[in-house]
Amino acid sequence: MNLQERFRDWLQPIYFLGQNPITLSGAVVTTSTALTTIAFWFYEVFLPGPPHPYIGLLVFLILPGIFVLGLLLIPLGIWLRRRSLRARGKLPVVFPTVDLGLPVVRRTLEYVAAATMLNLLIVGTASYRGVEYMDSTSFCGKTCHTVMDPEYSAYQNSPHSRVACVECHIGPGAGWFVKSKLSGLRQVFAVTFHTYSRPIPSPVKYLRPARETCEQCHWPQRFTGDKFLVNTSYKDDEKNTPQTDVLLLKVGGRTWQGSVGIHGHHLSANARIRYISTDNERMTIPAVYYTDDSGKTTEFISSDAKPTQQQLDKGEHRVMDCVDCHNRPTHAFDLPENAVDKQMSGGQISTDLPYIRKKAVEVLKVNYPNRDVAQQRITAEINNFYQTNYPAVYQARRAAVEQAGAEVARIYLRNIFPDMRVTWGTHPNNIGHNDSPGCFRCHDGSHTSADGQTITNDCSACHNLLAVQEGNPKVLTDLGMK
Repeated sequence: MNLQERFRDWLQPIYFLGQNPITLSGAVVTTSTALTTIAFWFYEVFLPGPPHPYIGLLVFLILPGIFVLGLLLIPLGIWLRRRSLRARGKLPVVFPTVDLGLPVVRRTLEYVAAATMLNLLIVGTASYRGVEYMDSTSFCGKTCHTVMDPEYSAYQNSPHSRVACVECHIGPGAGWFVKSKLSGLRQVFAVTFHTYSRPIPSPVKYLRPARETCEQCHWPQRFTGDKFLVNTSYKDDEKNTPQTDVLLLKVGGRTWQGSVGIHGHHLSANARIRYISTDNERMTIPAVYYTDDSGKTTEFISSDAKPTQQQLDKGEHRVMDCVDCHNRPTHAFDLPENAVDKQMSGGQISTDLPYIRKKAVEVLKVNYPNRDVAQQRITAEINNFYQTNYPAVYQARRAAVEQAGAEVARIYLRNIFPDMRVTWGTHPNNIGHNDSPGCFRCHDGSHTSADGQTITNDCSACHNLLAVQEGNPKVLTDLGMK
């Protein structure tokens, strides 16, 4: 038997059994979905701007799923018809001949072969584009709009706003990709049935180690030296009197003399610090283990927490990395005072408006029923304040007053999400120690070793304060910065 005859024998039952409604419906579904998907691909390529997230769901996830369903219906129909004919005793021993000499049969086979190749191309492309879309920032931040709105808003105003979500939350390699998709499936069910947490907790327990994500771009052991910081805040008086803090932050790193500064002492390449936390947010740290350059390890136990051995055994045992301090590197939320000071320092809110700092913080701290009401009331309150108390200022500086109101409202909208129960201070930032325990989780003066050593809480260990809330710091004048 030659190859042509074998091919004909193989083709006969498929050709005969394929004449059924299910298989033909599958062919129709597959063809129509393929044409629709290709049309949307052209739409995406030739029209500017990213697609709407729900259009993305349709094009990259739903339509390819329907396409594959149509493909599955084709063999399903063949199988069901074969089973039905066999059950009725009507399954032929020899199937009707498929005459390849007939032009209509050849054209049909050529069409099927071409359609199969095209289907393989479409499935492969759709799979790639589907994965690409699920890894996009638009999918992560906009698809589950209400749920992820707080994190996405913070992301857009962060130093990492040009870094894709998957770079940090997944990173390279297939293992974590699979884990993330399984986790995503669980999250889909949570969103569908409204069982998700409000607010969404920081995923500190599920993040990939920073050495495999953050350190793809950042190198904490590299010697950075000291960082000169100038921070201006404002008093609540009529003149919004500025007060400036100047400090030298000892970032440090690794030098030929050993590890120095904050990064040097905390993020050595050979696992310098380990700790045990007893809460999910890693805010309570009763035990710290420090390894010096000689390899000696010292255990520091908190005399305030006074942990039992059972608590230590059940706690999370962890090697310290970047996110233990930089716990909100991208999704950082401000406190009202800090946010207003920042906008005033940047010129978005005029410092010449009387009491603007005090009034802005006051209206931000009001509990509003929803974000739309908050936006309206905040702008109205700012305008009414100057119309009532400073009519001359309002007349002369109306544009500045309206801009201030709009900026204060934007501060609220960037940080407060009542539907997700995100309010001021919901997500503390562990960098520093002014707004949350931060550094003082360990550097509180109560973590002591058996031989009497204590983890220092001396300010000069991490920074030198060159000016504290000064109106016109001399150091800035001496450096030519004033």
